[in-house]
Amino acid sequence: LTDRTTNLPECSDVYEGELSVLLPCKYSGFIPENPTVLWTRNDLDPKSVHLRREETDDLKGQNQRYRGRTSMRPDALDTSDFSLTLRNPQMTDSSIYTCSIGNERKELKLTDIQLHVKGKKLNTCDYKGQRSN
Repeated sequence: LTDRTTNLPECSDVYEGELSVLLPCKYSGFIPENPTVLWTRNDLDPKSVHLRREETDDLKGQNQRYRGRTSMRPDALDTSDFSLTLRNPQMTDSSIYTCSIGNERKELKLTDIQLHVKGKKLNTCDYKGQRSN
């Protein structure tokens, strides 16, 4: 069994049924005081996909379709790696995701990632003739 996590560039495809997909977001600038990292989808209401405040996730305002399917590195704010892992990607997850950092005063958009989830990838073994006993 292989690890089927797919790393995405700025725009990529992933198949439905993969274990997870990584939406990359790295930052090299100044981390503000009381920082918040926010992943959003502007075509949803509520638009929050994942929110990290200081060292903990704040998922109270998270869109319900992502419940239990998103995570960030525990040391995200220390490493400035704000990449988001989305487990069990579904076709309805296809959209543009925005990664931002901010605090109560201002917010800075870091990147937009286009995610396209395709229908399930069939195992080529499914097409081969099967032996009958």
